[in-house]
Amino acid sequence: MIVELRVYHCLPGRLPALHERFQNVTLPLWEKHGIEAAGFFTTLVGPSNQTLTYLLKWNSLAERETRWNSFMADPEWIAKRAASEADAPIVGHIDNSFLSPTPYSPMR
Repeated sequence: MIVELRVYHCLPGRLPALHERFQNVTLPLWEKHGIEAAGFFTTLVGPSNQTLTYLLKWNSLAERETRWNSFMADPEWIAKRAASEADAPIVGHIDNSFLSPTPYSPMR
């Protein structure tokens, strides 16, 4: 298993719009494309409370590439993402890492 760690750094005041998009657009499309989330988090204490951090579970990098590319190319995603940012952009930048569980990790 591979875990993808993604941190979305929202532009000021745009975190609620990102939550709305995930709940109503992104998650249903991920289900359609077979993308499995392991958890979503906001920051209580840290450098910024305008971030959304989440984990995705993959069997391999090849699976990730296939499913993620399919999602990103989905015309529904492209249209709804654009509509969600019609007033203003939501995310300033994204940090992305791929993690491999240790032999003693409860998540393997």
